[in-house]
Amino acid sequence: MATGLVMNEKIRASEVQLTGLDGENLGVMSRDEALALARELKVDLVCTSLMSSPPPCKLVGRGQAKQQQSKDARAGRVKEQPAKVKELRLTPHIEEHDYDTKLRQAEKMLQAGNAVQLVVRIQGKEGAQAKALLERLVTDLKTSGKKQSGIQTSGKQAQVQLLPV
Repeated sequence: MATGLVMNEKIRASEVQLTGLDGENLGVMSRDEALALARELKVDLVCTSLMSSPPPCKLVGRGQAKQQQSKDARAGRVKEQPAKVKELRLTPHIEEHDYDTKLRQAEKMLQAGNAVQLVVRIQGKEGAQAKALLERLVTDLKTSGKKQSGIQTSGKQAQVQLLPV
């Protein structure tokens, strides 16, 4: 609901369609009766939609409605951001220490929710070595990422894209 939460005394309708704490239908009652019931049970009366008449309202534990709303808003913001594709470049003749560093970087990027494009530059007949290196990286990263497509080799580079798990 983009307009914010309408609850307790802010509900303006004279009658409401009330739902109980466990989702049971309590029927149509006056706003004052519903508010009295909410006070008696020490809960909030929350309006779920302003589009119908009488508006549907439900009884919700104190503070839960606001928590749920902020949680939904946070989830919405996270989903709005598209996953970025980060590129990591390597060479076929990579030292073990450098390999471990690139592996850690790729893992960090995947865990942050970004896709990782692994690119190996090829010169001459290094195609097989490049492919083997990418296969090793994909295997080592299988806990944090999965292949979007197979390993592609073209002219001067071999590449594979990993998506976060």
